[in-house]
Amino acid sequence: MYVRLRLLAAVVVAGGLSGIGCSNPLGRQYEYSEQLYLDVDGSAELVIDSSIAAFVALRNLPLDPSPDVPVDREAVALLFAEPACGEVTVNRPWRRHGRRFVQVVLEQADVRQFARCGPVAWSTFSFERIEGAGNVEIEYTQEVGAPTPGDPGAVNWTGEEIVGFKLHLPSRILFHNVRNLEDGEPGTADRGNILTWEQWLSERREGKPLRMEVRMDGQSILYRTLWLFAGAFAAALLTLAAGTWYVLRRTKRKMAAGA
Repeated sequence: MYVRLRLLAAVVVAGGLSGIGCSNPLGRQYEYSEQLYLDVDGSAELVIDSSIAAFVALRNLPLDPSPDVPVDREAVALLFAEPACGEVTVNRPWRRHGRRFVQVVLEQADVRQFARCGPVAWSTFSFERIEGAGNVEIEYTQEVGAPTPGDPGAVNWTGEEIVGFKLHLPSRILFHNVRNLEDGEPGTADRGNILTWEQWLSERREGKPLRMEVRMDGQSILYRTLWLFAGAFAAALLTLAAGTWYVLRRTKRKMAAGA
């Protein structure tokens, strides 16, 4: 999967890529977020970070949003126990601003299957490889529709809460339609080929539509990086072998001349 290869490449080129991480350059703290790690073969890992209150308000999941009730990780995992959700992992919960949060990680061989995974089925996913003249491009589109509203009761939300959708892309970005949350101007990719679409939590609860469009190269940057590294390593070995052979040859000649 792309996310595992990404970690491998990060280790391989750690010296040149120091500083790359998963922190948000704008310092955002999302009430709900979906981070999709997409591979060029269409496989994907979807990482969902959400407060329990947001899970109830946006997806109507049968969870207790009270900050005094510990998160039942097994109960959360059961809500995603559908074939379309793929492999499910629920990580350790945490607290922020007096609210309980949890992270759910889904792995799927085909990103389009997530459209049938109940808790994230507000989105439709399109992944298409387009063959050109000696070139392959990938078009990815995700449309986030209306929520399935639930009642989280009294929550200490201030109106400044943000919902985020992030794409971690494996290849060179050719086009995207990201807009900045504050001014609506075209946005840019974050370091590490990350695109972020944002909405206010109030807009997401009202069902304001969100369309995410990306066009990218069909060849992974990470594969290319690993091949370059392998090529450089092989060249270094050949150079070392040639140097060793040359030194040994000169040594033998000197020994033969002195005999």
